[in-house]
Amino acid sequence: DDYFNTVLYTGASSGQGITGVGFKPDWTWIKSTSHASSHVLTDSSRGVTESLFSDTTAAESTLSGGVTAFGTDGFTLGTEGTVNTNTRTYVAWNWKANGGTATATGSESGDNPAYSVQANPTAGFSIVTYTGTGSAGTVAHGLGAVPQMYIIKRRSNTGNWYVFHENIGNTHRLRLDETSVKVDEAVAFNDTSPTSSVFSIGTSVDVNADANTYVAYVFAEVEGYSKFGVYTGNGNASGPFVYTGFRPAWVLVKRTDVVNNWMMSDSARDPDNVVTELLYANLANAAYALLHLDFLSNGFKVRATNASWNTNGGTYIYMAF
Repeated sequence: DDYFNTVLYTGASSGQGITGVGFKPDWTWIKSTSHASSHVLTDSSRGVTESLFSDTTAAESTLSGGVTAFGTDGFTLGTEGTVNTNTRTYVAWNWKANGGTATATGSESGDNPAYSVQANPTAGFSIVTYTGTGSAGTVAHGLGAVPQMYIIKRRSNTGNWYVFHENIGNTHRLRLDETSVKVDEAVAFNDTSPTSSVFSIGTSVDVNADANTYVAYVFAEVEGYSKFGVYTGNGNASGPFVYTGFRPAWVLVKRTDVVNNWMMSDSARDPDNVVTELLYANLANAAYALLHLDFLSNGFKVRATNASWNTNGGTYIYMAF
């Protein structure tokens, strides 16, 4: 809870401060749990009020009444309905990077974009903003360790959310805003794995159109804090146990071999087992109740038997904090 924390709150339709995060957030992801509305993602690198929406391909939008400030223990909201409608309930997931201050910057060099990095190597998390060149190149991430996952979104124009996960390999990509399976697409990540200093981008407009702006959320695994991996379903109620080395506070799961939603669970909305409260990163839907996981002291155990979580032989990637 020094680097990731979840808070729950109720909207007020007037400006309010949300506290209890325990640190000054650098990336805040907000979703109404009681009503259908878009996910709103704000970070301190792009600047408060500059919002993206994981369930759409929309370009970056200025929400003047959205998150208006990051504070030492949370954030301040304006009157924007997607994050602060009276009596509606919300969840906010929060990550800490470097307090909004860049740890490295670079100018365009050959095919490599100009970039700004806000990195927190201790937490294995960085926020990278860059300007595309249209030619395959590399971008610094500042973590000093090889990332297991990163999520890229074009800001200046519409575009899909491109996801690299080490367990689908550098030749494939997923899209956070879609249910699509993993797809072999060389123009996504240039069929090149990240290193301890850079990640690679191809020529897809969704990751690297000339003069377009992008944001990348980059994650390297930290023992006892974060875990990125894969499991295979067994199709029965006593589903797979997934070792993380900690009791999960937040889990994201995506089936990669057939179309399926991005499933999101957390221990703030579900402090007791069995975990039931689901949200979908690619959908605006309100929270949905389904028995699906146990959060255990050293990992999670799948309790569902449906295609989203546990079809026999199905392949599922995950991200856990």
